[in-house]
Amino acid sequence: MHEHTSCVVVGGGPAGMVAGLLLARAGVEVTVLEKHKDFLRDFRGDTVHPSTLTLLDELGLGEKFLSLPHSQITYAGFPAEDGTMMRLADLTRLKVAHPFVAMVPQWDFLDLLADAGAKESTFTLRQSTEMTGLIREQGRVTGVRYRDVEGKTGELRADLVIAADGRWSLARREAGLVPKEYNTPFDAWWFRISRREDEMEGGLTPRMRNRRFAVPLPRKGYFQVAYLGPKGEDLRTKGIEWFRENVADVCPEFADRVDELKTTDDIKFLDVKLNLLRKWHLDGLLCIGDAAHAMSPVGGVGINLAVQDAVAAATLLAEPLRRGRPSVADLAKVRRRRLAPTMLVQGLQRMLHKNVMRPVMEGRRNGPPAPMVKLFRRFPALSYFPARLLGLGLRPEHAPSFARRAMEPAGS
Repeated sequence: MHEHTSCVVVGGGPAGMVAGLLLARAGVEVTVLEKHKDFLRDFRGDTVHPSTLTLLDELGLGEKFLSLPHSQITYAGFPAEDGTMMRLADLTRLKVAHPFVAMVPQWDFLDLLADAGAKESTFTLRQSTEMTGLIREQGRVTGVRYRDVEGKTGELRADLVIAADGRWSLARREAGLVPKEYNTPFDAWWFRISRREDEMEGGLTPRMRNRRFAVPLPRKGYFQVAYLGPKGEDLRTKGIEWFRENVADVCPEFADRVDELKTTDDIKFLDVKLNLLRKWHLDGLLCIGDAAHAMSPVGGVGINLAVQDAVAAATLLAEPLRRGRPSVADLAKVRRRRLAPTMLVQGLQRMLHKNVMRPVMEGRRNGPPAPMVKLFRRFPALSYFPARLLGLGLRPEHAPSFARRAMEPAGS
């Protein structure tokens, strides 16, 4: 089959769905290709930060979003070696409508965006449809090849292809775009464990002890826990008993429930990447989100930077797409707008990798550096700046006028 659309978005994650929704609201014909049949995949990024909450309000979706089951994180900090807490980022200092991070299953967030997109006549979401390659003609990308769940193949021509297919982006690889990789000293091993009512309410507090590092994220009825292990080491080979003992050592409060981890199948692996494309586009193709810059899980900022990329792309490219085909210069504007905010957050993540994670995992410390602890204790107002960077970013993007809508009631 040979078809045509103005814009094809590869990947139905947060970046792809937001880009598709905003462009559709601009009257651009857009098709989002998602290779899975639904959004039900666990241990994806579930942190929705104040910048994205503000955007959802502007899109008229804020009340519906906050009606979803969620927990709220108002601060992030590190336990110091003397047993006290150092608040690194205090979100309550932000002058915004929603000074917290909402912990919501990503599939609920994506379903909300899909429902909003379905109301737009120019929006199409094609699930169980996988991009298999790019189409190139006369030196530019002119569409994608795809395969559906029944094995049928086709070609979808487009004036623009947006690659929002994540850190392992096939579209990026097909285009020959290679990111610069930054060193990361750890991988993450995700699992669930039960949570008692009000336990660790409101805070994101990593645990550091005896070369071990774990981050319990409070969710409704359970913790989503990231256990950090040395880069490239498969912790599952050590067995579930070894893993339980290590979790109980770094998080003693979980000692009475680590047996909820029955087998190593309950532990999900994330190959932590931190990278950045030098060039985000080719003629006819634009990379955004993790396809342009994979983020460390530190701070949970990946979703929100990806969403801001999507908003910037829709804002800058809606009019060129309405006219026809965006130029290379049009595409380059997206990278120019989003590069500094991305590099600043990645710089903070690299600093935390070097000065907090690595020393703990090498047994040199059981907490953040003493000078950092002393500084933040003496000047607690400093916690505003990391909160500002993690919660809003250097340049928070707002919904363009064509995408704004009146607030929809939660039950509608």
